[in-house]
Amino acid sequence: MSLKLTATTAGNAGLRPLSELSLAELSRMADAGIKVVDCIRDLHASGTNLVEDVLRGSADFTEWDHYPPNDVQDPASHAQYYFHAHAPEDRDAPDFGHFHTFMRPKGMPGGVSPAAVPGHVFPAEENDALSHLVAISMSPTGMPERLFTTNRWVTGEVWYKAADVIAMLDRFKIDVETPSRPLNQWLTAMVVLFKPQIEHLLVERDRAIERWRLQHPNTDVFEDRGLEIASAMEISLYDHIEQLDRQIDTASHASRSDR
Repeated sequence: MSLKLTATTAGNAGLRPLSELSLAELSRMADAGIKVVDCIRDLHASGTNLVEDVLRGSADFTEWDHYPPNDVQDPASHAQYYFHAHAPEDRDAPDFGHFHTFMRPKGMPGGVSPAAVPGHVFPAEENDALSHLVAISMSPTGMPERLFTTNRWVTGEVWYKAADVIAMLDRFKIDVETPSRPLNQWLTAMVVLFKPQIEHLLVERDRAIERWRLQHPNTDVFEDRGLEIASAMEISLYDHIEQLDRQIDTASHASRSDR
């Protein structure tokens, strides 16, 4: 497996192309790509994969339950995640299960505040007003295959506008030992590696919410069970790395030529 990890995706009109990213941004993504691949290799070398690793220690796998129980929370960054799977009849093919990622208020950048959502009741504890960042769908073999965002009711989050959620992405870091260091490093690096795609999906999420609101004026859009997945994008890990490597070569050559 050569380390070359940009996403070959459907529905990517409006996605910021790699050519518009700075060499520093590209390099940060490339470093994250190295970490992503290394973590997958480490798990494979120990006879497991990303999905099996998050389920470790669970005697039975129960649909809809959170894995690990009570989620994973980093007390320093206030980032959080869990893995779960829907019942087969409720799955959006080819989703086998997915990671939901979050940020709690104490980890958010200054100036960020919840969006004005009529009728929404905020949690009693300030740090419970968490925001969902992105979900990562996994294949049965434990590989990432899709990114998606959800409507508010799906995760029970507090709603933040796309621009504010985008500002949270660089703060997502899971630096704890459980359920395993490779899994947590992989998830942290995925948010960096696919940051342009996640940004795009969050903007599309808000547009989808607004379209639904206009089409269903007599419903609370954030609680409408008819709208679950707000935006989604198929990803290819290795196609993404290859395109990223090519763009870094192009940008590096252009930088040397300008000297």
